[in-house]
Amino acid sequence: MAGLLVLALAACEPRAPEEPPKAMPEPPQFLLETSTYDQLPGWREDKVAEALPALIRSCDRLLRAPDDREVGRGAVGGTVMDWRAPCAAIADFSGAGSDSGDDAFRNLVEQLFVPFKVMYGDKDTGLFTGYYEAELRGALFPGSGYDTPLYKRPNDLVTVDLRHFDKDLSGKRVAGRVQDGRLVPYHARDEIDNGVIDGANLELLWAADPIDVFFLHIQGSGKVLLPDGSTMRVGFDGSNGLPFVAIGRLLIDEGYVSRANASMQSIREWLRNNPDQATELMQRNPRYIFFRKIEGEGPIGAQGVALTPRRSLAIDPSFMPLGAPVFLDTTWPGSSASNPRPLRRLMVAQDTGSAIKGAVRGDFFWGAGDPALAEAGRMKQRGSYYLLLPKSVAARRATGS
Repeated sequence: MAGLLVLALAACEPRAPEEPPKAMPEPPQFLLETSTYDQLPGWREDKVAEALPALIRSCDRLLRAPDDREVGRGAVGGTVMDWRAPCAAIADFSGAGSDSGDDAFRNLVEQLFVPFKVMYGDKDTGLFTGYYEAELRGALFPGSGYDTPLYKRPNDLVTVDLRHFDKDLSGKRVAGRVQDGRLVPYHARDEIDNGVIDGANLELLWAADPIDVFFLHIQGSGKVLLPDGSTMRVGFDGSNGLPFVAIGRLLIDEGYVSRANASMQSIREWLRNNPDQATELMQRNPRYIFFRKIEGEGPIGAQGVALTPRRSLAIDPSFMPLGAPVFLDTTWPGSSASNPRPLRRLMVAQDTGSAIKGAVRGDFFWGAGDPALAEAGRMKQRGSYYLLLPKSVAARRATGS
């Protein structure tokens, strides 16, 4: 009764006016700050003509679309029409390879594009990592030590581009399989490893080393050395759509590898030295990649063009437009803040990656083989970049139209 009396008295007391709800802080904005070429660190020193083949490939891909097709989410890169004149001028350039080729191409780029510093709120720096084209041993048939399959894309894998349902979801995709009339998540890595899709005749080939296959899944493409000495290039042909879990983060968080020494090489070494734990740890990354045979040049990036070593960059397409030139300002792998070695060059945004998320975030394509692995495996550099947009797009941005 005493408790009820207290409650009753409290109910009779005049109530203090309610405080207005606290406003939620606005999320940081993706910003493009107009710049000049004189403000691009290292712009005059870069051998910019080395990026010409990558730009030509991207232009060719861009111009296959209708004139009114938006370039990038929210038309951040304008429309295809904005790129027709710049791409034609790039295709007609004939000075590459000459002593003055870099200066001539640099002048052409300056005539065609305006640089914008990429910002996210008040931040203009982010993380830049590296990747490479993996190499591994494999065979067309199992046995003789070739026991780990590389699977082709399953027939029941459904990929949904959400922009067709909501324009605000442009750049977002989900994958799954249809079960009882509903789209449900696709099988995870551990289920696939344990045979859930065996018997579907999906084996593209068989590899000798499951750890090499795991890293091939991370890189997305690679060269397979076959027993007869020939090679087969394989490339990304879809994923199961489940989240990517970085095994390096797991090893650091659980104390197996120190943050200071974490690299692709040290992670690979740990997995080889701890086979009893390796499988379980790898399966904690549920994302699984399916492959196809690549004919001709490669590897093929998300834009659908062959990548150019040291000139192709993977970006987050939620912010940056695929196919656009980007000037990168970072440092070489292994450089320290106290002794930086600048890595500044004209790149082309031609690829994406499940771990490449954010406005100022990139993955530098180093090429194939051990030298590329050596650089890619230890690249964890801070840096910034500039997006180069056609002058027609820059003019509209200046007038707010």
